[in-house]
Amino acid sequence: MSIVFQDLKLFEDRTAMQNLLIKNELTQYYDQQTIESFAATLHVSHTLNRPIQTLSYGERQRIAIIRAMLQPFEVLILDEPFSHLDKDNTHRCVQLIEQEVKLRNATIIHCDLEPDLLFSNAQILSL
Repeated sequence: MSIVFQDLKLFEDRTAMQNLLIKNELTQYYDQQTIESFAATLHVSHTLNRPIQTLSYGERQRIAIIRAMLQPFEVLILDEPFSHLDKDNTHRCVQLIEQEVKLRNATIIHCDLEPDLLFSNAQILSL
């Protein structure tokens, strides 16, 4: 299982790349080249060597999404992962997440105040 927390749970005193590598060092799931490719896809390559505390909340959200992709999972929990992203960045994130979920044959649980059907094959459950 992997999760993108609503409050992100990033290490503020570390760089974006250090936040990504902490997770990846535990699993060795992806190599450095793939991490950099994910960062390029989500337009955060320029942030990788900067401390997390200097990034916008939207940049932090995208780093947290990449971090969630860096471990094996069968279930991906997303707790308001796009709340500070514009339409284009949300679309890029959804594409990356769907690509990884399909590759792993995994399930997404997406919690959000806006019940948009961002993901293909989505079902809305109201609690």
